[in-house]
Amino acid sequence: MATTERDYYEVLGVPRGASDDEIKRAFRTLARELHPDVSTAPDAEVRFREVAEAYDVLSDRERRGIYDRFGHSGLRRGGFQPHFADFGSLADVFAAFFGDDLLGAARRGRERSQDGRDVQVVVEIELEEAFAGLSRSLSVEVAVPCEHCGASGAESGTGSVRCDTCRGAGVVGRVSRTFFGEVVEQRTCPACAGLGEVFETPCSECGGDGRLVAQRQLDVELPAGIADGQTIRVRGGGHAGFRGGERGHAFVVVRIRPDPRFVRDGDDLHTAVRVPMTDAALGTTLRVDAVGGDLELEVPPGTQPGEVRRVRGRGMPSLGSSRRGDLYVRVDVAVPTRLADGQRTLLEEFAQSADESVYGSRDSEGDGFFRRLKSALR
Repeated sequence: MATTERDYYEVLGVPRGASDDEIKRAFRTLARELHPDVSTAPDAEVRFREVAEAYDVLSDRERRGIYDRFGHSGLRRGGFQPHFADFGSLADVFAAFFGDDLLGAARRGRERSQDGRDVQVVVEIELEEAFAGLSRSLSVEVAVPCEHCGASGAESGTGSVRCDTCRGAGVVGRVSRTFFGEVVEQRTCPACAGLGEVFETPCSECGGDGRLVAQRQLDVELPAGIADGQTIRVRGGGHAGFRGGERGHAFVVVRIRPDPRFVRDGDDLHTAVRVPMTDAALGTTLRVDAVGGDLELEVPPGTQPGEVRRVRGRGMPSLGSSRRGDLYVRVDVAVPTRLADGQRTLLEEFAQSADESVYGSRDSEGDGFFRRLKSALR
């Protein structure tokens, strides 16, 4: 549908018998005056749409003839749709029609800065290092400002000129005629990458980009208690921006190598110790591996296979607090697999003299083995 029912000749301020050149000049004058990028009038955008639509009709001989004979209703029956609905880059669309920039020098040479991209780095550490925390210096390959040209992209003593391909618009367009009228196709200018200008002499070091790829050291602090898979952001550690854009960030992904002694569960650690059957029955004191230093663990008499002892505060540090997780030690009771004759005789004598009271009584849930099994499954 048309955006206005006003008389198109009145909108452009030309008589009905106006020539194509008169219509074109009127449109160019009004476009410069009303374009939303230039005008501060509150109704500038609405009026600009009217002007653009009026020109879209009156600049086409066939549509102008239909409008002169049947008015707006004739255009609607013919399926007319305005082609200037997107105001994000209308000045560039007009450049495609007229071969120049309607907004003049205000758009030429406009810098289009871009922020630098982020980089990702993976660092592998040991569980002991995650427990204590550490500083690491990592080597990363990033874009850095070119020192030869001061990141300008131009050779020293030279400047930039308007791009001849897009005439400073930053885009190139093509107008094609369809059943519904002219369709404007536009894309970023390949000659100037959308900048609207090119260097007289590009920098011999960076080729005009203003940046070079180089190896840089990235210093990162890994706090105590960090977990596998966590990411640390280092602000400004990424690629340099283009034409004054902000530097990107570096994201350091932490990988903790598996430790055969422990299984980590959040801030808690789980480990296991092997205890001879006789020590489990008689009781003993064991030396147990723990992160941050070994510890002594009391194994009371009658300790059962699979029993878990909890040592508070001997797990991993908790990020952002002084708290520490716990260490859970599972007792694996070792049963002899090879017995000498004398050892077998001693065990047989013990078995004959022992009754059920030696092994403890059953509780309400049944045998202690099933109680521990249920607990482990939970």
